Amino acid sequence: MTTASPVPPAPAGCPFNSEFLPPNMRKHVDPAAPVPLRMMAAKTLVPLNPSDMLGALYMLTYDAEQNVRDTAAKSAVGLPDKILSSALRDEGVQAPVLGWFLGLLKEKDLYAEMLVLNPTTPDEAVADMASTCSAKLAEIVGQNQLRLLRHENVIRGLCSNPNASAALIDSVCDFAVRSGLVLADVPQMQAARVRLFGPQAVAAPPDPGPTAEQVMADLQADGASEQDENAPPMEEAKKQNLTQRIMKMSIAEKIKLGTLGNKEARTLLLRDSNKLVCTAVIRSPRITDGEVLACAMNRAVNEEVLRIIYGNREWTKNQKIKLALVKNPKVPLTVVMKFLNTLRDGELKDLSRDRNVPAGVATFAKKLMEKKETPKKEEK
Repeated sequence: MTTASPVPPAPAGCPFNSEFLPPNMRKHVDPAAPVPLRMMAAKTLVPLNPSDMLGALYMLTYDAEQNVRDTAAKSAVGLPDKILSSALRDEGVQAPVLGWFLGLLKEKDLYAEMLVLNPTTPDEAVADMASTCSAKLAEIVGQNQLRLLRHENVIRGLCSNPNASAALIDSVCDFAVRSGLVLADVPQMQAARVRLFGPQAVAAPPDPGPTAEQVMADLQADGASEQDENAPPMEEAKKQNLTQRIMKMSIAEKIKLGTLGNKEARTLLLRDSNKLVCTAVIRSPRITDGEVLACAMNRAVNEEVLRIIYGNREWTKNQKIKLALVKNPKVPLTVVMKFLNTLRDGELKDLSRDRNVPAGVATFAKKLMEKKETPKKEEK
């Protein structure tokens, strides 16, 4: 039995390794490989798909050789439209790569817009450009309610942007105030509070409820595990207390907790009726495959959560997640049919007989089985 070749280590300082690249291409970013091999990738002379090319160039900006780093950075700025237009929209590209390219391309509205609309692009990168971007980009940034509440500096950036219209700033701040966000250092936010609740609101702002930081600190004090899927469930009394505290939180704080909190908090927040909250949870960098599988199996989960799951290439490589999505009646039939074509014969046979799956799914699975069995019968 052959064993998979080990993935070369990342260059010092790079936040990820070359696992995303085809095995035969990893040598071009391997710090131990000859310089000419790395230089080939820095000059984009290696046959990579657009998304992988962006990742390789980013990795090479951490190369030990100055010439390789400079060449990779120069190549990144000069990539042709057919590569950028495809890769910058790809949600599967590593977040640090998209953030770096936003810094490179923020003056080019066409590409900056693609990056701002890509949910994988880091909030920090969007916040950095929010204070200087064009009026058009400011409007697009202001429409992403999840980013606004998840990362407060996005609002600060928009409020200091001379290109952003007064109407946009008022709209963004009104939404943020209604969602429970309090930014005492932002005059426009204070003006929005007065506009919505009267002059007395500034002197005596409403109790925002528990903050995400307070809840996370309490969870850590209780010894709650961050990532261990095999950890025992939280004691019922503590779980009840956490539920009660979450119910008192503002939308903004729930989003922060859903993004940075532990598994117990995420499980509770996935049931929240606010779409922004459960979307923040499923996009949390801390979420595990086990939690994603549980969401895919849940017939009561928000449809937007399912859309994010079945749109994620990495998650749908997991056969258990894929099967759960196929069986979930909330997943559109067009998506299910695409997944059915990738299932094994035994899985299709089970689906065709499963009374708990939607009738259309069972029927299509049966037709696929019959189609596969017909050539076998003809051979006999």
